[in-house]
Amino acid sequence: MNPTRLRLTIILLISTFFLVNCSIPISRATPPAEIGTHAVPTTPTATPLPPLPTPQLGLAENPLILALPPSVNSAEQIAAAKVLAAQFTERTGYTVVTVVPDTYSALVDALEKGNAHIVLLDPYAYELAYQRGLVKASYAVLKDGEAMYGAQFLATSKGGFESFLNPITGENAVDAKTALAQFADKKPCWSDETSASGYIIPLGFLNESQIFTKPPAFVAGHPTVVRSLYASGICDFGATYIDARKFPSIEDQFPDLLEQVIVIWKIPNIIPYNVLAFSTNMPQNMRDLFASLVPPIMQTDEGRAAFKTAYDIDELLPVNDGFYEEFRIYVDESGVDLSTLVK
Repeated sequence: MNPTRLRLTIILLISTFFLVNCSIPISRATPPAEIGTHAVPTTPTATPLPPLPTPQLGLAENPLILALPPSVNSAEQIAAAKVLAAQFTERTGYTVVTVVPDTYSALVDALEKGNAHIVLLDPYAYELAYQRGLVKASYAVLKDGEAMYGAQFLATSKGGFESFLNPITGENAVDAKTALAQFADKKPCWSDETSASGYIIPLGFLNESQIFTKPPAFVAGHPTVVRSLYASGICDFGATYIDARKFPSIEDQFPDLLEQVIVIWKIPNIIPYNVLAFSTNMPQNMRDLFASLVPPIMQTDEGRAAFKTAYDIDELLPVNDGFYEEFRIYVDESGVDLSTLVK
């Protein structure tokens, strides 16, 4: 073999040996992760415990709440309410406790949050709670045997207004729209902005009949409405409870008052006194049970005294929410925001 070729062959064999047997580091790129395919590892966290179930209503851990009228500060009233709570507990086995809300507005909020169940509400608070689906009426509070009272539209006889009240029967001779049409574009005197008989319900009757008046004067009180009409020049007509003209100091001061200030038309008895109601958070069978126990509790000396002291209740009439429908209609017709009437 040619010496030169032999030398080249030996060099080639040596080079091949080194390439095969030497460790030569090779850079290997990590393949990119497929986005959206693999979950990103997270730090393990403890599994939250499920919320504890609310204890059944009426148990000691979740008692029924008997609310007193707002702003009660009499120890006697609070003690009387506790007597009623004890009576309910004894007769039902449910735990009943008492609270004193600051205002009727706070009481309605408490009903909404499940913090009141047995309540005595004034008419506006009842209506607001009813509209929000928070209560069911069970009893109307009676005053002198009546569950509701009326109102009257007044004007002066020398103002050219005509009375549509039958002087013999004391009943209205025509409907509201016919009688009240003469007040169109006249100036009313109202008692105050929250009075049911001296503003809200009379305004509801006017609005329902589409009788529009001049801007009113709020004169602060039913007797003041009567005095303002008698004095003339302040307003053309007004409304009061029946019969504010016979308020002692006015009748003594103005002997001819009944001839000078006349009743134009009477609003029927549709304005309620207070309402005893139960929360809709109570199951119906529970509401029915507690409602059925009110009369027997009132038939006991202790229970009757407790209702009188705690709530000024002498007598109750069983009712349902439909009993207050006319009141509801005319409050709505007044256009006044109901929430502003609940104090």
